[in-house]
Amino acid sequence: MKQQLQSCADGPFYRTDFSIAHRGAPLMFPEHSKPSYQAAINMGAGIVECDVTFTADQQLVCRHAQCDLHQTTDILLRPELAAKCTAPFSPAQASTGQAATARCCTSDITAAEFSGLCAKMDGVDTQAQSVEDYLQGTPSWRTDLYSQCAKPMTHKESVALFMQRGVKMIPELKAPEVAMPFNGRYSQQQYAQQLVAEYKSAGVAPSQVYLQSFSWQDIEYWLEHEPEFARQAVWLDGRYEQPGFDPMQAGSWQPSMAGLKAAGLNIIAPPLWVLVTEHNGKIVPSAYALAAKAAGLEIIAWSLERSAPLAQGVDWYYQSLPALAQDDSAILQLLHVLAQQVGVRGVFSDWPATSTFYANCLLSASSD
Repeated sequence: MKQQLQSCADGPFYRTDFSIAHRGAPLMFPEHSKPSYQAAINMGAGIVECDVTFTADQQLVCRHAQCDLHQTTDILLRPELAAKCTAPFSPAQASTGQAATARCCTSDITAAEFSGLCAKMDGVDTQAQSVEDYLQGTPSWRTDLYSQCAKPMTHKESVALFMQRGVKMIPELKAPEVAMPFNGRYSQQQYAQQLVAEYKSAGVAPSQVYLQSFSWQDIEYWLEHEPEFARQAVWLDGRYEQPGFDPMQAGSWQPSMAGLKAAGLNIIAPPLWVLVTEHNGKIVPSAYALAAKAAGLEIIAWSLERSAPLAQGVDWYYQSLPALAQDDSAILQLLHVLAQQVGVRGVFSDWPATSTFYANCLLSASSD
């Protein structure tokens, strides 16, 4: 495989739907920012993600979590906005071992205020005594080189950018971290409908959108109320959090794959480790992966290159490969198994150039 990949070094390269940008290209650019999205598109990602949440004035914005502004933007450096945060900055207390904390939510501010922030690399220093030090928490294997007041994006702005650049869209409706209905009137169903309405308003065809949610109730809502868009709805399978979950034991993940397909689901998306296991010194598909394919479900996997160098130890995303994920060569080996044996339709990556390169070399050498 290494020789095959090396033979493709000079291209030609094409955009591919196999390469899905996870929050843009956050290995090097602040996630869900305009530079991050542009970098991912330039790397050949055919589908780009905006995680969607809402502001105080119920406008949709691109952010991985409703309450992560304290660690992904400079809101704490803006006193007038920091004062609106759900929980202000509290420094670390060495005497008690208490970590530095803050909690700032998109629902604390308006969309206009959100748009005036600077996005930064995700991370905080929990031992910090000052706000300035608190914000210096980027993991050492990422970089702040390009974190120069990157522009955060509203959902509508992301749609306009993606349309202009000719890429497909894979929004995730994030779970609210405030009580719903918000302000007593904005329900979960209205939230789910607003997401689709913004695509319709922009003239985006359902074939260009892959609605995502960890909530099965959101998927059911779209299946009932927006069947055209729901054909490509992606259920982010969070059942791995359930006690006793085992991707090698079908009885530990219910409902069955056949049951999900019968309910109208066409695409399922688990984390990388759920789809593979080790057998006789090789990476092979898990029982979960084989069952999903047998039921007629398409699969999207998440997320490549969201880990520290594997030589430092097997992390969460590779936990089903304790003996084989010993260095970063396992990234390409895993990608090869996902593509050739599991048959995934796409893979999320924090650096989409990797999955683009692989797809161009070892899958169809043409644009999707």
